[in-house]
Amino acid sequence: MKKSVFARSFAILLISCIFCSILSECGSSSKSSSSEPPVYSPLRVLVPEAPGSDTLGSSPLTLDVSNITQGYFAAQSDSADLVTSLQITAPTGVLYSYFIEPGENAVIPFTEGDGDYTVVGYQQIQGDQYAALYSETLTVELENEFLPFLYPNQYVNFSPDSEASKLALSMVSEDTSDIDALKQIYNYVVNNLSYDYDKAETVETGYLPDVDETLSTKTGICFDYAALTTAMLRSCDIPCKLQIGYTGDIKHAWIDVYIRSKGWVTNAVSFNGDSWSLMDPTFDSSADSDDSEAIQDYIGNADNYTVQFTR
Repeated sequence: MKKSVFARSFAILLISCIFCSILSECGSSSKSSSSEPPVYSPLRVLVPEAPGSDTLGSSPLTLDVSNITQGYFAAQSDSADLVTSLQITAPTGVLYSYFIEPGENAVIPFTEGDGDYTVVGYQQIQGDQYAALYSETLTVELENEFLPFLYPNQYVNFSPDSEASKLALSMVSEDTSDIDALKQIYNYVVNNLSYDYDKAETVETGYLPDVDETLSTKTGICFDYAALTTAMLRSCDIPCKLQIGYTGDIKHAWIDVYIRSKGWVTNAVSFNGDSWSLMDPTFDSSADSDDSEAIQDYIGNADNYTVQFTR
């Protein structure tokens, strides 16, 4: 792509930041109905595991599928110098691509929920030439449909030790209302980060955000803003989807957030590369209020947005 395309591709970010109330219960979480997110007390950052009890493939790219009911699997590369890749065909037919650097691991989410996922592994031969290693079909039945949007993954990468997670949890407690959590996390991100126009002009295809680097430098492109906000919300047990797609012919990234009284809410906060706006419907937390029309008036026509990938 030309630099102008990159600038255009990353210059606009739509962030939807209406999120769910955080409920509490005694003790640790128990298995919950898939119709609502799981409840954790105390709040905790979910950590993917790769115990090796169920694996597929072989060197140089092994897949640990021990915890697919939790909404993810782990890809583990033992290649010394060559990139490996996964091409995943989701139940809807959407093709997802993931690249794993030599010797690295990656958490891959099942963002389309239950169904059959076809996973094809590849190893780099040279340059952009790859050879197929294997093809497997994974039949996924999630314990809870919200889990893929609470765990970290390759695109939204965080852990309990991440500065982004620590910061989010320092802002939010079990008694914090959803609106107060929204104000604190949203205001921190937009008031402390600056948009990096030089980076937007030069970013390469395949770029992955580093949420702690974004916090440290306090600069980033729209993808960085989206990933950081998603990581902070997920760290507080708030389900979020990092959406990548288009509005018209301009590439966008935006966040959909689950609110218990309304379901998934999209496109509620807008960033145009220069300024941010946070609309009043975002602050409506009343479960019995008749605000659906106001929300729809704000987010506009959903037909204007085309999702390519959910991460």
